[in-house]
Amino acid sequence: RSFALFHVNHCGVFLKAVRSNGLSLFPWGHSPWRGTGSFLDPEMKAFLEENTEVTSSGSLTPEIQLRLLTPRCKFWWQKADLWPYSEPYWAIYWPGGQALSRYLLDNPDVVKGKSVLDLGSGCGATAIAAKMSGASRILANDIDPIAGMAIILNCELNQLNPFPILTKNILDLEQEKWDLVVLGDMFYDEDLADSLHQWLKNCFWTHRTQVLIGDPGRPQFSGHSIQHQLHKVVEYSLPEPTRRENNGLTTSTVWDFQP
Repeated sequence: RSFALFHVNHCGVFLKAVRSNGLSLFPWGHSPWRGTGSFLDPEMKAFLEENTEVTSSGSLTPEIQLRLLTPRCKFWWQKADLWPYSEPYWAIYWPGGQALSRYLLDNPDVVKGKSVLDLGSGCGATAIAAKMSGASRILANDIDPIAGMAIILNCELNQLNPFPILTKNILDLEQEKWDLVVLGDMFYDEDLADSLHQWLKNCFWTHRTQVLIGDPGRPQFSGHSIQHQLHKVVEYSLPEPTRRENNGLTTSTVWDFQP
């Protein structure tokens, strides 16, 4: 199966396979990254640089440069099982993250001087947008340690000092106080959606945290009970390249979670 097919299937097949084999959805247990030097293994850095493309085109945020898998990369077309690491979800700039990032860049007052948690950070674009817009404290959270390495590289591409990165499943940890939690494209699985919903409600009621969710209308999100607790903030028309790479999805929306 080519990575292109993996991409447009929105991870669903992989997640079902994980569960059917009795594996944990969040198998990694790594500590927070508080610096950059010792974590950018030279071989991994070289692999990522060789097998991704630096691009800022085809998304809602041309201001942000990212290392992504594109049709010009060999692993876009090769069988997915030839990729030697965990599935590279971080290597795609998903439409929910694009909408969140665009919104933060256009509305810097939303994050200026605030603490921000980017949950399921992936390529780190939304955390980068928060940093560009003046957030005072940022934590990027992704369960894949390779995503953490990619986020560091993407920070450097945008002339930013890398912010802390946590590669544990944050849903299992004691909740910290954040002014704002942002999450894009995380409602792709029903069980995960239920866990996220409960965790976000706890954030809101415990710390009065603002929560912004980016999603292009996936059924696991649009059909979830969380819909009764959302206020639409803004809807964006997706660029044509993003539409092609996401099974024809045409828009992506930022929602304010108000339980």
